[in-house]
Amino acid sequence: MTDPYARYTRLKFDKPHPKVLRITMDNGRMNTADEAMHAELADIWRDVDRDESINVAILAGAGKVFSAGGDFNMIKNATEDFNARARQWKEAREMVYGVINCNKPVVSAMRGVAVGAGLVCGILADVSIATKDCRIIDGHTRLGVAAGDHAAIVWPLLCGLAKAKYYLLTCDQLLGEEAERIGLITFAVDDDQLEAKSIEVATKLAEGAQSAIRWTKNSLNNWLRAMGPTFDASLALEFFGFGGPDVKEGLASHLEKRKPNFPPGPPI
Repeated sequence: MTDPYARYTRLKFDKPHPKVLRITMDNGRMNTADEAMHAELADIWRDVDRDESINVAILAGAGKVFSAGGDFNMIKNATEDFNARARQWKEAREMVYGVINCNKPVVSAMRGVAVGAGLVCGILADVSIATKDCRIIDGHTRLGVAAGDHAAIVWPLLCGLAKAKYYLLTCDQLLGEEAERIGLITFAVDDDQLEAKSIEVATKLAEGAQSAIRWTKNSLNNWLRAMGPTFDASLALEFFGFGGPDVKEGLASHLEKRKPNFPPGPPI
């Protein structure tokens, strides 16, 4: 039979348990989501859903970093090329709904830094685990676009609207220990316990009653599906922003490692 995972180039695979597939983001550049990884993170959940040999997926990052966010070349393409922007919008939407609708539970194991497309899947995971010093950052407004991706669909539900507004509007970093305290993630652990904890949780889920677990996930995720129109609006506004002036200054400031000087706001 054809290996459904053989076509992936930015995601690596192994099985720490016979029924657990570990997916590791790995591109040698702090696991930033370039165009190839962005597309693969949109596709992978359909393959996981169809794979009858596994019951659970773990998402991790290679080395000391989960994912350092979007690749700057990919972002630049979105600002300059309508077709690239439309493709990335479609992939971002498929990524979010892919994790939500995947019939297998997903466990995330985050360390170092978690930003961008990796963070999308990390926070949307059914059980999210991070090291206590993992730097969780939703960097959208710092880049100059609306907080689309996963933020509007899940952050207010997990940690409340007041905390969600603060961190999404300011892009302040949130350490794993504090993220657990406010309910944004499930567990915060010491770095040397991250792998073991993710495998422990995944094994417990993999060896449980599969129809009961999958149908419970399906039912609980109706909370997220109910927020689908809010998510769709936020994602559309994010990608609308990729055609505006703020993101050009935001991207330039990142590349030049300086504080951004955003132009005056539009009359909205």
